[in-house]
Amino acid sequence: MRAITMKLAINWKQYLNYFDWQKILITVTEKIIMIILLSILMLTCRRIGKSLINHFFKKYHQKYRDTVTEKRVRTFHTLSMNILNYCLWFFWIYSVLSTIGVPVGTLIASAGVFSLAIGLGAQGFVTDIVSGFFILLEKQIEVGEYVQINTIKGTITAVGLRTTQVVADDGTLNFIPNRTITTISNMSRNNMTAMIQVAILPETPIDKVIKIIREVNKSQQAKYPDIVGDPKILGTINTPDGKLVVQVNITTKNGAQYNVSHDFLAMYLSELNKNNIQLPSSPVVVQGNPNK
Repeated sequence: MRAITMKLAINWKQYLNYFDWQKILITVTEKIIMIILLSILMLTCRRIGKSLINHFFKKYHQKYRDTVTEKRVRTFHTLSMNILNYCLWFFWIYSVLSTIGVPVGTLIASAGVFSLAIGLGAQGFVTDIVSGFFILLEKQIEVGEYVQINTIKGTITAVGLRTTQVVADDGTLNFIPNRTITTISNMSRNNMTAMIQVAILPETPIDKVIKIIREVNKSQQAKYPDIVGDPKILGTINTPDGKLVVQVNITTKNGAQYNVSHDFLAMYLSELNKNNIQLPSSPVVVQGNPNK
């Protein structure tokens, strides 16, 4: 047994002696240094690219301040940053694989199954890019606008090559692939309507309620510069859940509808209570819809 062990040790030692460890060490060191240099070059290019893009858009916004909106500049600013990052990552990965001896081009061209997988994956990627391109070309959304995309409602924070980022009302950051965007409701382009519904009882004196609401509108409207036009009292309406309400529509500038709804609701209720008008225990439904 001892003789066999010694023989195996000798064979293993002879096998290791076949390798030129000094040459291997030099080669590995060279490749590591090359990868480090490529990484430094990528980071340097990224920093220079970001500085150039920031400088360009700053100058562009100052020059065309009167003709280009801030949201439009921010939209293309974030898109340019995304393009820069994608390009740098692509060339870095390609360069690293080439440095360590992986024939990337030959591998993709010769591996049929791998090429098919890449093609299927790239199909979705290309669809994302094309969809994002038309979204930007048609100016459907811009950074900073309040929108509803499919079932997600929130503020646009970035429009990229692949995804659109939306921060929901509760703070959730949603990454939406551009190819999945089927419906966009942009609530930042037009005036909005604050819809205030004050529930009443069948025996409530409706004429008196409407008179009080009209007096509140007349006395408070001037204090709200975001109100566009005069409030419209639609009168008594039956809601789908069977409630009897007095509805008031107030057209406001974009984004002000919720504040106006809350404030006028409180004033309506306060004046109705002062006049001893009895209301249901759950008197109010407040909504905000586009004014089309």
